[in-house]
Amino acid sequence: MTPPVFANLVGQEEAVATLTAAVEAAAAVIRGEPGAGSGMTHAWLFTGPPGSGRSVAARAFAAALQCPNGGCGACTECHTTLAGTHADVRSVVPDGLSIPVDQMRELVLRAASAPTGGRWQVVLIEDADRLTEKASNALLKAVEEPSPRTVFLLCTPSIHPDDISVTIRSRCRVVTLRTPGIDAIAEMLVRRDGVNEELARLVAATSQGHVGRARRLARDPEARSRRESVLTVPRRLTGIGACFDAAASLIAATESEAASNVSDVDAKERADLEVALGAGGTGRGTAGVSRGAAGALKELERKQRSRSTRAKRDALDRALVDLAGFYRDVLVRILGAPVAPVHLDAAGDVAAAASKWTPESALRRLEAVLACRQAIEANVKPQIAVEAMMVALWEG
Repeated sequence: MTPPVFANLVGQEEAVATLTAAVEAAAAVIRGEPGAGSGMTHAWLFTGPPGSGRSVAARAFAAALQCPNGGCGACTECHTTLAGTHADVRSVVPDGLSIPVDQMRELVLRAASAPTGGRWQVVLIEDADRLTEKASNALLKAVEEPSPRTVFLLCTPSIHPDDISVTIRSRCRVVTLRTPGIDAIAEMLVRRDGVNEELARLVAATSQGHVGRARRLARDPEARSRRESVLTVPRRLTGIGACFDAAASLIAATESEAASNVSDVDAKERADLEVALGAGGTGRGTAGVSRGAAGALKELERKQRSRSTRAKRDALDRALVDLAGFYRDVLVRILGAPVAPVHLDAAGDVAAAASKWTPESALRRLEAVLACRQAIEANVKPQIAVEAMMVALWEG
């Protein structure tokens, strides 16, 4: 029987079966049964395309390891692990461009201690592909010499050396997740979130297998509005001036989206730090405290700038993925390929473009969007990359 804690993992039956067997083996280790633990190991690597549920699977596995009932989803251990508050589950969720070595060393040091609950000390690293080289080396030492009850759960897009070092990969058991199907995502949205079936199928197709994106589109009208605005870009490219206008509009929209996503967190962090540093205090010594606070505030601002840059890149990348989906639909329409479209609600614009473009022209446009994504990932200034893309889209 599949543990209830894995219920939110969409379309990943093989991975769930592997993790369920490992949970049973881990429980046998806890009970001290002779020869137990053959299905359990101290390091796991969850890989799969964006939105496939890598972090969902890792956190559910952590909850099942801590649960005395193997992942019931209802006990305190399950609730606190899934909520990120369990004392023996330490998480790294990077909000900047990378995971620094100092953060990893601190985590590894704390993870070496014995679990307070008597079961497992779990270290969960989302987006482990963002580890710096030094942070990766710090993690490697801990993975090579783990404490008896410590389990490392790493999440990366793939096992390619660009995403995770070969040495760390060789010490982990790999759990490969696949892109969920449209039907599976739509069913989940209807069942769990109460989304109507028509909208559920639309956002499931539009998300291209990204469960998190599908949920965001289903629940947030503003996200759907931003997507619809992106899909108007192809018909707005009527001249060189329109290309630069479209680029400026796209950059401004994604920066506004990113700012709205991080502004509340930034304000709360700054307020909490100022209170911790004695803001508003009076009396002897307050002047010295204020002077000493400058360094802490500067470090917080550095962290927030990094988070803002990451948020802007993520928002822009979502827009580019939607745009790539449009040109992919046009190419599919021209060639008459028997595959489902990504943007079900853009059939009119797709048909109009398909009637005017050649297959080669549609493919060049699609490649221009993908090249823009690669350029931004290589730290080309987004404004320049997007402007170049718009001109390429107009020229065809």
